[in-house]
Amino acid sequence: MKCLVAIVGPTAIGKSTLSIQIAQAFNGEIINADSRQIYRNMDIGTAKPSKAEQSAVPHHLLDIINPDEAFSVALYQASAYNVIDRIHVANKVPVLVGGSGQYVWSVIEGWQIPQVEPDYAFRDGLQSKAETNGVYGLYRELSEIDPTAASKIDPNNLRRIIRALEIHHKTGNKPSELQNKSGVPFPVLIIGLTANRHNLYTMIDRRTDRMVDDGLVDEVKNLLSMGYGAGLPSMSSLGYRQILTYLNGDMNLDAAIQKIKYETHRFARGQYAWFRLADNRIKWFAVGDNTENQINYTIENFLVALKTNE
Repeated sequence: MKCLVAIVGPTAIGKSTLSIQIAQAFNGEIINADSRQIYRNMDIGTAKPSKAEQSAVPHHLLDIINPDEAFSVALYQASAYNVIDRIHVANKVPVLVGGSGQYVWSVIEGWQIPQVEPDYAFRDGLQSKAETNGVYGLYRELSEIDPTAASKIDPNNLRRIIRALEIHHKTGNKPSELQNKSGVPFPVLIIGLTANRHNLYTMIDRRTDRMVDDGLVDEVKNLLSMGYGAGLPSMSSLGYRQILTYLNGDMNLDAAIQKIKYETHRFARGQYAWFRLADNRIKWFAVGDNTENQINYTIENFLVALKTNE
């Protein structure tokens, strides 16, 4: 019985915890769809499931590359499809979990991703431009070329902004118009977790404090000692970027923590551009006392209907 269950929603809302409960209840295995949890040695700042959680249920596509290695949506998609096939062969339920919209939708919608070779000279030129004039200038440039693509990219995500501009430079087309969608050959149930803004921000702030208490500063120091410099895309991630600023002496720790919280609030708002509350493909559930039972009931009905239609 081939299918896919996806758990989506903004950061810090509890997707990982829910996915473990679902996988345990429905004979499932978890596939990571968080673009930062793919990196080794970046555990605390990415809110990666603990070793105990990973041992409770099989997890896939965590810790698959080093922080200085390149990766792409196309590579992620191919890897995810391979894992889904293996889970299907084992007669288990694949549970795709994460808040990285490109990763999630590339799998569910079957994106035909443009095979555009990297132009390193062009990238270096944009990198220098960003260092001189700021990232937002490049983001504004992308917004003028392709507002649709820009609306789905964090204005601080320099790597993705450069890639979108590179695709336009190499092809002459808007990046958003080059992604055809073929879908997947099996039913998909998409569960969305949401909360009102005040509650979501509270969850984000509490998680940030836990990250610091759990040793986020030491994790960043360890990464630097291993030779992973501040200029790497992986080190520009939320949390790491702000702690690097603190370690460089440009901000005190309290200010860095507040900056993490503020930037994560903004990032969470941006995630709703990928996972829209009005998207009727997503069954949304507000986080609350009875959320897990409601979701389990929804998944059970989904699986029963699949068996009935076999």
